[in-house]
Amino acid sequence: MSNQTLASLEPIVGGWSEFQKLTVEDLLVFNKALEGYVGVKYTPTKVAIQIVAGTNYRFRCTASVPPYDDAYESVVKIIKPLEGDPYVVKITRI
Repeated sequence: MSNQTLASLEPIVGGWSEFQKLTVEDLLVFNKALEGYVGVKYTPTKVAIQIVAGTNYRFRCTASVPPYDDAYESVVKIIKPLEGDPYVVKITRI
């Protein structure tokens, strides 16, 4: 690998990461933030992260309304503050 390639993999302070595979911690944040949401089922497939005063998440999801099989893509934006529980700030159908 060249230095340029390594540098492009390092996070930019305040910048968003590329969408990547979910970790166990990411899933815990997602599930906690969507606790109590009913109607649409969101299944996260990838996540992008921004670390600022807390952590911001953009979860790429497959969404569906049970019992129907029709699915669509969406982005669920979640904030995890330094103190307190994560919460949903926006859900966008893409």
